[in-house]
Formats: sequence, C-alpha cells, structure tokens
Amino acid sequence: MVARAAHVTELSLVPNIRTYPIGDGDVTAIGAVATALADIVTRHGSLYQWASALPQPRALRGRAPVYVAQLPATSDTVVIRHAWHGGLLAPLTGDRFRMPTRAPRELARSYALRVQGIPTSEVLGFARYSAGFGCRTVDVVSRFIPDAADLGIVAAGLAPEIDLAAALDSTIALLATLAAHGVIHPDLNVKNVLLRRTPTQSLEAMMIDVDVVQWDHARSPRAVMQANVARLTRSMRKWRSHFGCSVSDEQLAAFEQRAFDAMLAAPAPPDTPARSR
Repeated sequence: MVARAAHVTELSLVPNIRTYPIGDGDVTAIGAVATALADIVTRHGSLYQWASALPQPRALRGRAPVYVAQLPATSDTVVIRHAWHGGLLAPLTGDRFRMPTRAPRELARSYALRVQGIPTSEVLGFARYSAGFGCRTVDVVSRFIPDAADLGIVAAGLAPEIDLAAALDSTIALLATLAAHGVIHPDLNVKNVLLRRTPTQSLEAMMIDVDVVQWDHARSPRAVMQANVARLTRSMRKWRSHFGCSVSDEQLAAFEQRAFDAMLAAPAPPDTPARSR
C-alpha cells in the first residue's frame, strides 16, 4: 500500500499523518499506526469488527461497546470505538456521517489541545467506510489509558480506588485550564471527564470526545467557565437522578464556586494576551 497525503486542513498541523485508501474508504493515522490499521482493515473489513472478535475483548464506555485491543504490528494498546450520532436525529442518522465526518477534526483537536497542555486522550487515527449516498461510517482509535474511570463512574461509587472529593478537585483544575485557554466543550458531561493516575500518582482529570470543542482565545475566562460549569453540573444532576449518587445541591454549588475561584487564581497561558476575567 502507498500512503497519500491527508487532504483535511485541520490535520495539516499534526506531524507524521498518513492516509491509505482502501476500497471506497480510507485509513488515516499517525506514523506506523496507520500501516497497522490499514492492514487490519484490509484483512478484516473494519477495525471494530476485528476488535470485537478478539478473545475476551474488554468493553468500555460509549453508546455501543468500545473495545481495547493491542495492534499486532506495533504493540500499541488502543481503544477502538464505532462513531454514532447523538441527539434527537440519532434514530434516523445512526452511524452514517457525511464526508469528511467528524473524525479528522477529533484527531487534529486532540493533538492541538495536548500541545497546549490541556489534558485529553491521544487520538491516533480513524478508518472510514463507504455507507452509500456519499456517507461514511467511522471507527476511531485512541491510545488506551489504563486504570482510568470517568466522573460518572466515580460519582456512582463504582471506582472505589478514586475518592470523589479528589476527583472533583481534579475536575476543577481541568475547568480552570479550559477557561484559561478559551476552550468550551458543548457536551461536557460526566462521561466526558476521565480521571487517571499520573506517573507520580497524582489524580488528573482529562477531557475526552473533543471533536465538538469550541476554541476561542478572545472569549473571557469567566464566560468559558460559566459555559463549561453549567453543562457539567447539569449532567451531574441528571446522573444523580438516574443513579442516585451522593452529590448534593450544596456540594454542586460549592463545586461551582471553587471552579470560579480556581479560574481567578490560574495564570494566563504563555503567549496569550491578557483578557478580562
């Protein structure tokens, strides 16, 4: 197979991107991962089909099972998920996306956010498959983060190794970082905040599912914090009503106030013009 250049503007800043055309679809990924993924698609039809057929695959979060697998050619441990629409039109649109789909944007923004020091998962690549009428279905590949749990799982008491108070502290630190950089996540819910132990064993909150993020350095940190906190606390209340987790209205009010306090205390990122808080 011969790699061709990726023709998506947002991907132009991501180093070492390779794209392989396969039938009516393609595989785009970083470095040697691209070759490994292209080989899997050629042999097995799709990344998701391959991962789901592995012995005792581990199913994780998502609208459908999300699988953990090791790429045979590179030994990278990855998460493979099939992309689905959300919202009111999801029953009609299902897993079909118009080209170029949201996958190139997710890969590019994952890279851009990490370059700016914003904690998020490392999207390694994606595969697109023809679905007729100019549409594609998509599998997205991210690097596996071991021993991690989302905020919803922690709040529900299903990750006893992670203290809820510490998880909320780490989430506040993430929110302050997002506010400093002007990053709004319109779907910042408890499933999109992932908590993991760093090599020093401190707890870090990461933002995931970043294809929808809005990045505006001109927006004030207060406006960014307000948008992100409102979305997340709404999700936490909804999660509480569904699963009965013990996060009271008083705790949520304190969480919101502490988030704004952290925003005021956070230093401005390097090379970012001062903005009104």
